[in-house]
Amino acid sequence: MSPLICFAHLVTLGSAVGVAQKQMVDWIGIIGTGQSLSVGARARTILSTTQPFGNLKLSTAKLAYPIDPNDPQLSMVPLVEPVGRLAPNYPSSWPENIDGETLHSAAGNQITALSLSHKMRPIVTVHSAIGEDGQGIVFLKKGATHRGLNGRSYEAAMTETAAMARLAKAAGKSYEVGAVLVTHGESDAGNKNYGQELLQLAADYNQDIKLITGQKRDVLMIGTQQNSVVDDSPSTLAEWRLGVEHPDQYVCSGPKYQYPYFDDAVHLVSLGYDQLGEKYAEVFFERFVLGHKWRPLEPTRASRRGKTISVEFHVPVGKLQWDTTMGTPHATITEWAEGKGFELRDAGGKKLPISAVELTRDSRQVSITSPDEVPAGAILSYAMVADPTKRLTPSAGTVRWGLLRDSDPFIGYSTKLPQPNYCVAFRLELQ
Repeated sequence: MSPLICFAHLVTLGSAVGVAQKQMVDWIGIIGTGQSLSVGARARTILSTTQPFGNLKLSTAKLAYPIDPNDPQLSMVPLVEPVGRLAPNYPSSWPENIDGETLHSAAGNQITALSLSHKMRPIVTVHSAIGEDGQGIVFLKKGATHRGLNGRSYEAAMTETAAMARLAKAAGKSYEVGAVLVTHGESDAGNKNYGQELLQLAADYNQDIKLITGQKRDVLMIGTQQNSVVDDSPSTLAEWRLGVEHPDQYVCSGPKYQYPYFDDAVHLVSLGYDQLGEKYAEVFFERFVLGHKWRPLEPTRASRRGKTISVEFHVPVGKLQWDTTMGTPHATITEWAEGKGFELRDAGGKKLPISAVELTRDSRQVSITSPDEVPAGAILSYAMVADPTKRLTPSAGTVRWGLLRDSDPFIGYSTKLPQPNYCVAFRLELQ
């Protein structure tokens, strides 16, 4: 059976659920940071206007920055969208940094729904969204230099955490922060040091949050890949590789290319944010609540022999499948039109043709065939090179995508849409 057991079987794991339940506090903090994709849909179409469970957010009333976490005007209110105060202009920052529907209401509701489906006491999450439109990690990190309104993100997270800790105590509730969700990477698309900077951000959050809450349990950082900006983007690769190399500190939830996008092919529409929130929630529940070593759909080994490349994958749930709803990747790039999202180049960057791609070995491996012998040092990548036109079906998408997914039966609570796991964008050198 897969390391990630199908949700249909999880309710039978009574002992595991019982242990997880004992570890849960009354309020679990979820912090969202990043750039524009972390602060909501630009169209400002709001979908999540009611709170079906007991999830919460911090109301900053009309307070201006800087905010004292002990200010009596701060209060906990139901988690609905917009999760914070709308940004009056661009760029902006906390406490007026929200563009529209964020991922938070859908994520919070999904976590609670999963706890109920596992016959647990309802998990209540309390949410902070402190990202800054268009800003690189230099403005999100601890000790960021302020530039105009920007550079407040980390400070804002600590302010909200301290305020929530105080309000939880006043309400007689136990509280700790469970995860930092990082929806970011476009501004750092060419930043070769991005992975190390993201790892440092995770370490700083973990250390400083514990000083505020007194919690012993580590704060998990969960990220998602950016698939919109720059071919072979270092940030896209780092958002995957960090989870491979530092799995106890960071987990990649997967790519975003499968979601519906705004017409700029960079930002999601409101429904896309809700879907992203549901995926974050599924990963959080697996990792933080159930304690499973969840990993995304990712390659684990690649080898070449003659004209054939074999790639083995970690498959989160079930078997590999091809998506049949999205348009054909690289349809107008002759060499890769049959690649289903896979890309093949020689060491110098020249495109090498792909003639066929098929699932093999009990649908857990992909075999890629070229009409010519594949040379040593060739580069195999997936969803790393832009198409001349963006994905158009079933809805507007971004410009880098692939069709490989697993068979996870997960259905989102808010969207009622299926959420299989799609393959991460990756780049591998073939020996």
